[in-house]
Amino acid sequence: VQLVESGGGLVQPGGSLRLSCAASGFTFSSSRMSWYRQTPGKERELVASISSSGGIINYAASVNGRFTISRDNAKNTVYLQMNGLKPEDTALYYCSAAIILSNYWGQGTQVTVSS
Repeated sequence: VQLVESGGGLVQPGGSLRLSCAASGFTFSSSRMSWYRQTPGKERELVASISSSGGIINYAASVNGRFTISRDNAKNTVYLQMNGLKPEDTALYYCSAAIILSNYWGQGTQVTVSS
């Protein structure tokens, strides 16, 4: 299983970023995918998740209405469109795949929101 995140960076408050997670080594189209984030000293937080078909989507209350998760099963890729970014969105963002009874993680991509 390999999950490779990209798209992080430095952005000003109110700006946008689009994160991507390229997956390989498992049946992507059968797996629920999620984005998590973590800041130093805090637990990893679920940001958004999407079912295998894309029909069931959940968001953390803190990002609902600003972030959009989507997936392209033909490209084995899951995305996180982040709009209206706030300084409190600064974190290391991880892609996660739920495979049978285990979760697999990417290495993370850093998002920093600062003026």
